[in-house]
Amino acid sequence: MTQAKRILIVEDELDLAEIIADYLRKAGMEAEILSEGTHAVETILAKQPDLVVLDIMLPGKDGLDICREVRAKSDVPIIMETAKVEEIDRLLGLELGADDYLCKPFSPRELVARIKAILRRSTSAAAEERVEDALVLDEETWRARLYGKPLELTRQEFRLLQVLYKRPNRVFSRAQLLDLAFRDDRDVIDRTIDSHIKNIRIKTKAIAPGVDLIRSVYGVGYAFGD
Repeated sequence: MTQAKRILIVEDELDLAEIIADYLRKAGMEAEILSEGTHAVETILAKQPDLVVLDIMLPGKDGLDICREVRAKSDVPIIMETAKVEEIDRLLGLELGADDYLCKPFSPRELVARIKAILRRSTSAAAEERVEDALVLDEETWRARLYGKPLELTRQEFRLLQVLYKRPNRVFSRAQLLDLAFRDDRDVIDRTIDSHIKNIRIKTKAIAPGVDLIRSVYGVGYAFGD
């Protein structure tokens, strides 16, 4: 029998934390709540949950510091919560190492769905070759290979994938991708990014139908990762 996944919810809004916990339990997971940040790092490292739902605004120590400290010692998946839209730039701009984030108010069902998706990726990564290892980008020859097979990319597609690949799980906005991948190319506009992403996905699935190298984050942009 498969052991239930253990989720630690670090959230000082107890009503919200209890709602999240109820949804997780109904989904067959175990849920524990921690309502302050002072001892969060020690608790996460000691209990070793399968995933952490971490609020940014916490008494004692904020979620950004907690995430940084945990990530220095553990690869446990972390989903950040924020009630402030302005925090999104900090989440995207800092090397926090979080796996995903949600803006309050959010649907508990969406949170559970994202948790399940991250746990599936974590489980499959332990049993299968990681996409990061399967993809090879040769910067000198501008050639790409996926699972040993040629991935025929245009130069623009290669540059775009290269930016994402070098920062796995980092979410980039279209504007950031334009600046990093196409700084000297005046013919590329932000919506052209979507077309390049679509083409990369089509070519990827022709080699590995079950693999998506690039993850879309609604309303924000794209990240490298299944």
